Amino acid sequence: MDIQKILVTGRMFKELEKLALLDTKREYLFLPEAEVRSNHFDWADGYVAFKPTESFHFGKLRWVHALGAGVDAFLHNREWKKDVLLTRTVGSFGSKIGQYCLSYILADVQQHQKFQQYQTERQWQPSQQLLLQQLRIVIFGTGTIGMKVAKMLHTFGVTVYGISRSGAPIAHFDRVVSLKDANSLLAEADWMINTLPLTPKTDKLFDKHLFSCMQGAGFINVGRGASVDETALLEAVDRGQVRRAVLDVFQEEPLPAASPLWSHTNVTITPHISAVTGVDEAMDGLLAVLEDMDSGQEHIRHLVDVSRGY
Repeated sequence: MDIQKILVTGRMFKELEKLALLDTKREYLFLPEAEVRSNHFDWADGYVAFKPTESFHFGKLRWVHALGAGVDAFLHNREWKKDVLLTRTVGSFGSKIGQYCLSYILADVQQHQKFQQYQTERQWQPSQQLLLQQLRIVIFGTGTIGMKVAKMLHTFGVTVYGISRSGAPIAHFDRVVSLKDANSLLAEADWMINTLPLTPKTDKLFDKHLFSCMQGAGFINVGRGASVDETALLEAVDRGQVRRAVLDVFQEEPLPAASPLWSHTNVTITPHISAVTGVDEAMDGLLAVLEDMDSGQEHIRHLVDVSRGY
């Protein structure tokens, strides 16, 4: 594919300006999102960003590259133009998300909050802690990120179950079942982790029915916010079906100040930081895709299956 004019925008557009020095065969335009206009898409045949701008349209585009791991900002509730190639950044997201999840699980097992409260109250109250080897954790999504999280947890002896479309066995999971059989695992889970991309099938997947299958497990969402019915989640926390929720992604971002999630004592909020794209991995991913396109590779790296949404 012969790409000649590339529009780059998003929060790291300034850092990516070195692309023009590394790739002199193409013409680049680097702009903040607020300055991108409709006519820019009539000029560019390539678009690099975290998401579409308000003025986005396909124009002359032949290729779009997502700077993040997720592509739902481009595909969800949007009809994709069939002859436009979509690629994404593939970096250390699995390791970052794995460490994020492990940090909260370890803090919970070691009862950090309880002992912090004891310290405040000047109380000496010894107690025995669980071992990671005693935990059963269910991960929704057995793709690149889910598998990396499972591998990390498995290293510490955690029993890890996976939920996928097919239910096919996969490395680092003790057992994998399809979505229709997920309920059988949730009742015995200590934690449930969502790593799924947002697609029509995962939109509001985590609803009242699914949460009702849990019996006091913790819930970590590092997938997509729109996969969770936030009202149903809060109700499940209040009922004790979900013991604690650790949320990094939300239906609306930034999370509105009026959201009751902010003030709930059993909800932890982080601002979509579990797997931030680094400049180096963004650059490496872009150059890898351009290299494949220039060399006429039949299989381009980091290509998104638009029909599946990831």
